[in-house]
Amino acid sequence: MDIRVAAYGVIVDEGRILLAHWNEGGRSGWTLPGGGIDPGEDPVDAVVREIAEETGYVAEAGELLGIDSHIVPAEHRFDPDAGPLHALRIVYRARVVSGSLTNELDGSTDEAAWFSLTAIPSRRVELVNVALRMAGLAD
Repeated sequence: MDIRVAAYGVIVDEGRILLAHWNEGGRSGWTLPGGGIDPGEDPVDAVVREIAEETGYVAEAGELLGIDSHIVPAEHRFDPDAGPLHALRIVYRARVVSGSLTNELDGSTDEAAWFSLTAIPSRRVELVNVALRMAGLAD
């Protein structure tokens, strides 16, 4: 079984949440800004780097909200022959400190946008729901 460790940021400001639109291999949905940790990289550094890459914002990582452990069955992976994937998703509260909203070019996300907490798109990855619960923003 493969394992992937990634770090994500929950960025909420004035009743809005910042999300990135994941679009890869014919699959898509709104997700938290974040992504895979490079070998030897600290998770806090990874979430700050990923937020910058996917949204254009310089962010500061705050409180560790939790770690979500999720198994992706082989049949749900891009290459089912690769077998199942164990995804460890480290979720931080984060805040924007500078920069301007910019869409990622040539990455796994193609758009970043702010959404009201009461109007988060239904076409989102489950991680968004998990993180909202971790942050105390959902039941």
